[in-house]
Formats: sequence, structure tokens, C-alpha cells
Amino acid sequence: MLLPRIIPCLLLTKEGLVKTQKFKNPVYVGDPINAVKIFNEKKADELIILDIGATKNKYEPNFILINKIAREARMPICYGGGIKNLDQAKNIFNFGIEKIAISSVFFSDDRLVSKISEYAGSQSVVVILDVKKINNKYSIFINNGTKEVGNEINHFIKKIENCGAGEIVINSIDRDGTMIGYDYDLIDQIFSITKIPLTVVGGGGTIEDIKKTIKKYGNIGIACGSLFVFKGPRKAVLINYPSKIEKKEIMSN
Repeated sequence: MLLPRIIPCLLLTKEGLVKTQKFKNPVYVGDPINAVKIFNEKKADELIILDIGATKNKYEPNFILINKIAREARMPICYGGGIKNLDQAKNIFNFGIEKIAISSVFFSDDRLVSKISEYAGSQSVVVILDVKKINNKYSIFINNGTKEVGNEINHFIKKIENCGAGEIVINSIDRDGTMIGYDYDLIDQIFSITKIPLTVVGGGGTIEDIKKTIKKYGNIGIACGSLFVFKGPRKAVLINYPSKIEKKEIMSN
């Protein structure tokens, strides 16, 4: 079982790092390599890096950039975006990336999760579920939130388990970039039906949000985007992360 983790979630496009709100209106926030260097210095537990343009625009993972990130990083990296087959996953693992994240392709070829799990171990494959509330029911979306695939969340969770994934990331489209706190109704629904380690992202706006979520769920990954790339009411771009003292206080609650 994974311990509680505080994880910056970085969104990548061909132009560099961006931050979205409800999966729309990407704002440029900097160079990925520079961000990785800063999170090295701040001793982040892990990084999630997602190329949000790869699947939507049908291009391959940027292997050159992924290799640079892997060579620079001094913490575990979970990479997702554009991965369609096992050979691509193998290339990324060979760079030193610890985890592969699968999202849209899971719904067209769930065997890929099984293949990656068999190759690298279940701990190395993550399935991301992008979730939005429609007519008072949570529904899963793919292709950057543009295509709904259904609201049978229990069914999809069991399918993810059966495929051999070692972690599920729950990404709230409604809360993305809002910094208003995590969607506990959504987390409760999924937390109650699976034993696979969960990471949640979407809505984290304060250290108190992180603290509250860890207190409520225990061994869970807490991922944040806006909180770790913006600072102050005007949202000036400033890469940040809890200090060692802050982390100790968060984990002790």
C-alpha cells in the first residue's frame, strides 16, 4: 500500500507547461525542465506529468522531452499522454520513468493496461479517470473531457482492477483549476468500492485541503496543479511546494 503522497500535477503541450480550468483555457506557466529542477530542490514526493494534447491531436509521446525529464528528475515520475502500445511504454520505462498513466486508450484497448502490468508490474501502470457530473450523476469522459463514455463507474473500476492496474487517478473536471477543494462525494464513491491505491486531483487550493483529504482517507495520493504553480490572488506563476516542516504537519493530522 502506498503511503500518503503530495504530488504536483503538471500539464504539458507542445508549447510547454500549461494550467487549465475545467479542462479549458490553458494558460502557459513555464518550461517543464525548469519546473522539474525546482521540484527536485523542494523534494517533491512524486510528479505526474500529462501531455494533454497528445491523444486529442493524435501525436506520439515526445520521447526526447520525456528522456530529458527522466534524466533531470530526482523523484518518481508518472507520465501519461499519447501512449497507444506496449513498445511506446517500454521506451518510456527505459528512460527511467517509474509509472505510465493510461486514460482514453483504456476505453478502446484495455488489454494495453494488462500488457504494461505484465511487463513492468502492476505498480507501474496507472489508469486516469476524468470525471464530470452530468444530471446529478458522475460520468467518465475521454479525449480531454470532450467525449462521454458512460456513468457506470463501478463497472469501470472493476474492469481496471481486473486488468492489473496498480493505481487509479481520479481527476475531477468540474474542480480542475478552481481551487475550491476536492470533490469528496466523488472520492467517497470510488474509495468505497476499490482497494487499489487512489490519487485524487482537481480542486486543491490550500494546504488545508491537502491536510483534510489525508485525514479523511489516510493512504491516498493528493495531486495539485494550480496550488503548486500559482501564488497569491492574482495567480502569479511561481512553482512552489510544502516545506519539510509543512509536510510533517500535514502528515501528522
